[in-house]
Amino acid sequence: MYIPLSMLLEGESGMVVDIRGGRGLVRRLLELGFTPGTRVKVLKTSSPGPVLVEVRESRIAIGRGVAMKILVEVVR
Repeated sequence: MYIPLSMLLEGESGMVVDIRGGRGLVRRLLELGFTPGTRVKVLKTSSPGPVLVEVRESRIAIGRGVAMKILVEVVR
């Protein structure tokens, strides 16, 4: 089952499966390392604020709206 990255809780991980958005957003997220098959871990989340994630050994804060567009498969 695929869910938006924004739905993961702190400490949970997911595998990127798709990015829903315009070409500019998709390109930017790919440049940041959010490529399909990449594992991401939520480090900090504060509703309604940004989501701090670890992707490819980097920490990146992304807006909740952007995190809603990144679909992940939950990794247990």
